[in-house]
Amino acid sequence: MAALGMLTSANLNGGQKLAVKYFTVAIALFGAQVLFGMLAGIQYLKPDFLFGILDFSVNRMLHVNAMVVWLLFGFIGSVYWMLEDESGIPVVGLGLGNLIFWIFTLAVVVVVVVYLLVQVGPGEQSSIWLINEGREYIEAPRWADIGIVVCVLAFFYNVAATFAKGKFTNIGGVLVMDLIALAGLYLAGMYYTPNISMDQHWWWWVIHLWVEATWEVLVGCLMAYGLIKTMGVRRKIVETWLYIEVALMFGSGILGLGHHYFWIGTPEYWFTIGGFFSALEPIPLVAMVVHAVFDAGHHKLKSSNNPALGGFMHTLPQINLYTHGTQWTASHGHLAFFGAYATMVIAFFYMAIQKWRGDVWMGANLVGAWKWKWAIFMLHAGMITMVMAMLVSGYEQSQIERAIGGSTWMAYFAGQEHRWFMQGMFWRQIGGWMFSIGFVLLVWDMITIGKRETRAAYVLPTETVTA
Repeated sequence: MAALGMLTSANLNGGQKLAVKYFTVAIALFGAQVLFGMLAGIQYLKPDFLFGILDFSVNRMLHVNAMVVWLLFGFIGSVYWMLEDESGIPVVGLGLGNLIFWIFTLAVVVVVVVYLLVQVGPGEQSSIWLINEGREYIEAPRWADIGIVVCVLAFFYNVAATFAKGKFTNIGGVLVMDLIALAGLYLAGMYYTPNISMDQHWWWWVIHLWVEATWEVLVGCLMAYGLIKTMGVRRKIVETWLYIEVALMFGSGILGLGHHYFWIGTPEYWFTIGGFFSALEPIPLVAMVVHAVFDAGHHKLKSSNNPALGGFMHTLPQINLYTHGTQWTASHGHLAFFGAYATMVIAFFYMAIQKWRGDVWMGANLVGAWKWKWAIFMLHAGMITMVMAMLVSGYEQSQIERAIGGSTWMAYFAGQEHRWFMQGMFWRQIGGWMFSIGFVLLVWDMITIGKRETRAAYVLPTETVTA
């Protein structure tokens, strides 16, 4: 094994080496998301900025899709990171996993290049297959859609075959079942129908059940493993909450999907059903962390990796009636995706770096700790600033444009020109610059953290897991 603090893949097993590749691409795509988000923010303040070259619609599309793909890369990398440790054996079919990584990465590069250089095409099947499928958040052309499903199925094979051959823990069992849904539910977004209401119906199945259900269960598995590794939380506690999450997520997920149905012409009873069950979904994730913190008290809350630890009401249709499509929606989306998903992937970045540097010390009094602390602070402060700014603009829109103006075109333009809206957009851009600084600090810290440390990692008490 290499000396402490040296960055070398000799410290990693096969699955972890593959995970590092996924993490590297994820960081690059994270940077792309920040870049295109900043460009879109500037265009809110100066609409003629890059007009005809990189319009707002393209910037926004790249911003949102970069977020989806970098998180997906981060999730897959995180699973590969924990896979051999959790199963007790080398990854089955690792060669296939490496091949799929390169295919997936190349496909993402091609899609981004098409988005930047081609952007739009004629209203024909060729545009759907080769340029843009035209569905918000999942604009990828049809060939890329098929590629995503194939990549996830290959990923599923690696995970399922590895757990089948090795130890099949409760975390592993939930993860395997969730990956079936991860591949299957994405197919709903490829279903074609000329009826716009039905098209939106299946589109929501991807946006809600793929992102909000399968992703949240996947994050629950990663969170359970991460809490065990960083805080020494007892396995039975995190696994109990994981099963509760599965019950609520898939037991209420389809019903919770109903909070979107108002907009596609379904009966009014979906107001109550959708709003209530949608609000239940995140409860187990919060409860898992709270319970874990209390449980970690038996070893005085010591952590092996400090950097790794570093919208309820909006989903109700009765409120969403006035906020849908305003900056209130953007506020909700930014906070939800960053809080539920991005922070978890960042935590796994730090867990990977610690092992990559030979299990170096990353607890209290870490050399150069100011960088990760300021990075996390700036990311959170920037995000909160953006969220609050968009919330103010969204509140103004919901009042001027919706409640008073009745959603007419005149009301729309009146809402866009109101000084509260413009001030909110200005402060959103300030928050964006803060977040960008946090991202630069994060990358700098991940490159340098642990480099000057000579202490070995703090070893937490662990439980023996039997097959």
